[in-house]
Amino acid sequence: MSFDKLRQRYEAAGQGHLLQFWPKLSETERAYLLAQLDALDIDRVNRIYRKAVSSEKEAAENAGKDAIGPLPEDAFDSVIGVPEKEKEWRSIGLRAIASGQVGVLLMAGGQGTRLGSSAPKGCYDIGLPSHKSLFQYQAERIARLQIVAEKEFGKPAGSVAIPWYVMTSGPTRPETEAFFKKHNYFGLSSKNVIFFEQGTLPCLTMDGKVILEKPSKVAVAPDGNGGLYAALRKPLSPSAPRTVLSDLAARKIQYVHSYCVDNCLVKVADPVFLGYCIQKQADCAAKVVPKAYPTESVGVVARRGDKYSVIEYSEISKEQAERRDPKTGELAFRAGNIANHFYTTAFLNSTADFEDELAFHIARKKIPFVDATGAAAKPATPNGMKLELFVFDVFPFTRHFAVLEVARNEEFSPLKNAPGTGSDDPQTSRRDLLSQHRRFLERAGAKVADAVEIEVSPLVTYAGEGLDATKGKNYTRSGLVEAIEELDALL
Repeated sequence: MSFDKLRQRYEAAGQGHLLQFWPKLSETERAYLLAQLDALDIDRVNRIYRKAVSSEKEAAENAGKDAIGPLPEDAFDSVIGVPEKEKEWRSIGLRAIASGQVGVLLMAGGQGTRLGSSAPKGCYDIGLPSHKSLFQYQAERIARLQIVAEKEFGKPAGSVAIPWYVMTSGPTRPETEAFFKKHNYFGLSSKNVIFFEQGTLPCLTMDGKVILEKPSKVAVAPDGNGGLYAALRKPLSPSAPRTVLSDLAARKIQYVHSYCVDNCLVKVADPVFLGYCIQKQADCAAKVVPKAYPTESVGVVARRGDKYSVIEYSEISKEQAERRDPKTGELAFRAGNIANHFYTTAFLNSTADFEDELAFHIARKKIPFVDATGAAAKPATPNGMKLELFVFDVFPFTRHFAVLEVARNEEFSPLKNAPGTGSDDPQTSRRDLLSQHRRFLERAGAKVADAVEIEVSPLVTYAGEGLDATKGKNYTRSGLVEAIEELDALL
């Protein structure tokens, strides 16, 4: 687009100030700014700002008016203590995997800054004996699950594939792709690992004006993990018109599992969860864990009015938090949100239909900017806003929603905090994963001596299956097991 047309477009949108330093810019700077502004849908930015502000105001005015209620019985089930149902759901999910109907969406745009690393969080080593990264563990779970599905349904070796769509951010994409290439995609076929990029939005002043970080550069920030839905519709690269949605369609994928990279216990493409959702005919679903105690600071999946939503802990009164289900004695609001979701591809395609109805959340921040002279300035107090969507913001738009409760110690150990923090840190992740491996062996009939740590590779077992040969054996030595035969060396 020519400079004159671009200037007219931005002046019409009330954002003409973005070109105020044009006469002072070098040719290189002009080219950069022109490309950035040309790629930006400024009218959409204005719509998002107006919707965010009006929704925030409306939410404040209506606080307490929309009744918050627990999940209805017909939309909530649990795998805890119901092995018969779990077996049935697993079979349904494995059949879908074996039939090539399942794909996986990984949200991996974050960096390990709080962990003391500038690398993408998926590259992080939590200190296991194998020193495998989070990416490698999840890749190997996919590889093992493909084999399990093949054996379960008599498919030829190597015939089942679960495509893995890895959502990065702008800063993490080059390093993420390089990390996968360096490690040969952790044994997966490169054609089944598809990288795409989370979107960004300009940072805005409190009155909706786009902020310049430099005279030739707009200040931008990631649009939140809820930016996943718009990112699915964008070209995978500037030279390729293919999108994640078109790739899913070409592969005839019907069901998608989505999760965050920082959970070392995540069951990638969990056949139990998939089978449950397929049986319930859900178009969108959430996997949850029971709250540890009534006042735990976690959001819960519940109802707001007649719509499904994630209710922040600060929105629930002490009385509501402590309320018990009269039938079970369990907490009425116990469905702890862990950002672990199921979608049909039909639902993912439909998100474009209600995109303009989604209200972005406002985070007021101290955002570096340039002053009227073009000099860099760092504010002492919040001077602007970053806008983001949450991945669960689509819940109110689902027609058939379902929630499956799973055991926290089997499926959720997030990596959020710096080493040595004592909770949700590398040490707790390591502890939780190795404790699970101990349970795998003990459930198979083995005994593991106290203080012995055995890491069992995901290539050996996905969820404890395939360990029958350990029954009756007593393990007295710590070690790493990359193949079932290696277990005997630890006796």
